[in-house]
Amino acid sequence: MALQVGDKAPDFKVNDQNGNPVRLSDLKGQKVILYFYPKDMTPGCTAEACNLRDNYRSMQKQGYEVLGISTDDEKLHRKFIEKEKLPFRLLADTDRQVHNSYGTWVEKSMYGRKYMGTARVTFVINENGVIDEIISKVDTKNHAAQILKTDLKNTAVVADVKPAKKSAAAKKKKLAVKKAKKAAKKIAKKASKRKK
Repeated sequence: MALQVGDKAPDFKVNDQNGNPVRLSDLKGQKVILYFYPKDMTPGCTAEACNLRDNYRSMQKQGYEVLGISTDDEKLHRKFIEKEKLPFRLLADTDRQVHNSYGTWVEKSMYGRKYMGTARVTFVINENGVIDEIISKVDTKNHAAQILKTDLKNTAVVADVKPAKKSAAAKKKKLAVKKAKKAAKKIAKKASKRKK
């Protein structure tokens, strides 16, 4: 039976990228973002990991521990962390035990070919080890905003997430371009008056 909001998150013990065992029950008293992703260094998984990296501080402020998990091994996880400078741990679920207990090892289809793989799903687990939120429609480029919104329902914190910052920067740039155009018009006007 599929896990639902309000269920106790299944405990697990699995190694991180450095071979250190990570047990969910050891994180009791902390909020945990457990995000399942298909494969290290693929475009979608990189976008998701980098969005979480860029907003990691905001998530820490809300008391979250971020854990990524895939069926890749420790060595590949280390490469991915080094390449993208990820500040959080990646768990190597090579035997798919955690995937099976969370229902994230599923049948997929590509170009009519069926195969088994990881469903991109994020579980937001509260301090008591209970699932508060299950995000199954992951927006890889704005995943931090999805997580922060689910917990806070507060636009002030969502504004701390990268995409919002970009739009503010874009507005600033637009304003600067407008001012520059205005100044150029004034100069051109003065120059044409002098000619007359």
